[in-house]
Amino acid sequence: MDIDRVAGEEVCCLDTEQLQLPEVPSFVLKENPQLPEVLFSQWLSLSDTTRLVKTLIDDAKAGNPINIPGISANASVGGVNSLPSMFPAGSAPPISPRSSSGSPRTSKQKTSPSSLRSPLKLVRESEWEVIPQFYFRNGPPAASALKEQCLSRINHLFNNDLDGLLIDEFKPVTKIVCKLPSFFSDVLFRKIDVDCTGMVTRDAFVKYWVNSNMLTLDTATQVFNILKQPDCRYLSQSDFRPILRELLATHSGLEFLQNTPEFQERYAETVIYRIFYYINRSGNGRLTLRELKRGNLIAAMQHADEEEDINKVIRYFSYEHFYVIYCKFWELDTDHDFFIDKENLIRYGNHALTYRILDRIFSQVPRKFKSNVEGKMCYEDFVYFMLSEEDKSSQPSLEYWFKCLDLDGNGVLTPNELQYFYEEQLHRIECMAQEPVLFEDILCQIVDMIAPEREGYITLHDLKGCKLSGNVFNILFNLNKFVAFESRDPFLIRQEREEPTLTEWDRFAHREYIRLSMEEDVEDVSNGSAEVWDESFEAPF
Repeated sequence: MDIDRVAGEEVCCLDTEQLQLPEVPSFVLKENPQLPEVLFSQWLSLSDTTRLVKTLIDDAKAGNPINIPGISANASVGGVNSLPSMFPAGSAPPISPRSSSGSPRTSKQKTSPSSLRSPLKLVRESEWEVIPQFYFRNGPPAASALKEQCLSRINHLFNNDLDGLLIDEFKPVTKIVCKLPSFFSDVLFRKIDVDCTGMVTRDAFVKYWVNSNMLTLDTATQVFNILKQPDCRYLSQSDFRPILRELLATHSGLEFLQNTPEFQERYAETVIYRIFYYINRSGNGRLTLRELKRGNLIAAMQHADEEEDINKVIRYFSYEHFYVIYCKFWELDTDHDFFIDKENLIRYGNHALTYRILDRIFSQVPRKFKSNVEGKMCYEDFVYFMLSEEDKSSQPSLEYWFKCLDLDGNGVLTPNELQYFYEEQLHRIECMAQEPVLFEDILCQIVDMIAPEREGYITLHDLKGCKLSGNVFNILFNLNKFVAFESRDPFLIRQEREEPTLTEWDRFAHREYIRLSMEEDVEDVSNGSAEVWDESFEAPF
């Protein structure tokens, strides 16, 4: 076997990263790939190296065990070969450990940091650190202080009831420990009492609220997990019925409905429809956790639990708002079959809407009807319509009416589509002997109000970015509101400035409730109710 051939085979196995020459930087070796070969040739030219290599070759040919000076019997475990060196004694750097993909000669050797004294190995070991867990499927565990505080409250509430708490005794736990509205007490109790024993023990409550990490979740997630059905990732309308039943049974502002279960049911339905109208932005009837967090329902629930006057909770729970919606529906439903057709709806707002926009509504373009009766809308469909009609500044309303005007469904409103709806409006103006406004002038006015990003059409994004978008819809298909917009009532303008937090729906519902209340009082007087006459219409002199 020739020494030069052995040298050639060894050069092929050289790794510039493992030479660790103190005099030669590593980047120099990478930029000059021939340098290791030159250095290896110089090492082979040493007399000691030549003598050692020849001895090893002879031993290999004779089948004798290979004996390298300076290597002990356990060389396979550790140690460094005492081969002739090009460097002065003590100046050679330690050899770095080879990876499994390194040279076949040393790939089977197992070395330790103590024997190799490799700085690279030591640095890598020092960089290892444990990354704490940052994702918890059921929420992060509670801090010890928070957990102890919660357990202290639980022990206090369960102290006198060793067997557990009944459903009528569970409300303090819901309010004090869980910090949820009191009308969640019943549904939370039944969520824990899975075996329907009629009692919740301390251990069962701790297991559900503390050990399952419900304690550390935000309020929206807690509400979502309590209300949703097992294995569901959304809330349906039926999931809200238990808490509304308890609200109706316990809230002081709704006590007068105790003797009218029919109106209790209608009130609960209206609240649910309003919740899904504003919060379920996908419109699929499946309220997700993301939608719940983005809405204001949790704050409204807390407000309803703390406020004795339910009418002050104008978000979702106001009885006056329910009264206005239900009375409007009852007025239009002349045969009281709880369905409304197109001829009924045309009377809405004193015949304010055009036939063309009603055709679009009953074509179920903006929203599919839930009535399952051809050509008729049910109470839920009417709630969606009325909320959209009376507050055209809200996001759901803008989407509702945009779909009605978008005849070809391409996502943009063209001048031809706007003209199609305004033609009937213009005819109605002429029939009222009013001065007609040409469409060209109306189009310029609409463009000035909306200021669309691209000329020639209007997108839903343009409408959502403008505060006057509702007036555009009124101009096109609501005659009464169009006239009111043109007249600019100073009283209404001042009222809007004084109460900027109220929406158009809030103002409409307040005015309409007063009107309906006065009509009811007058009707009572006409029926000969002496009590109403004595209390409400007594002469001041």
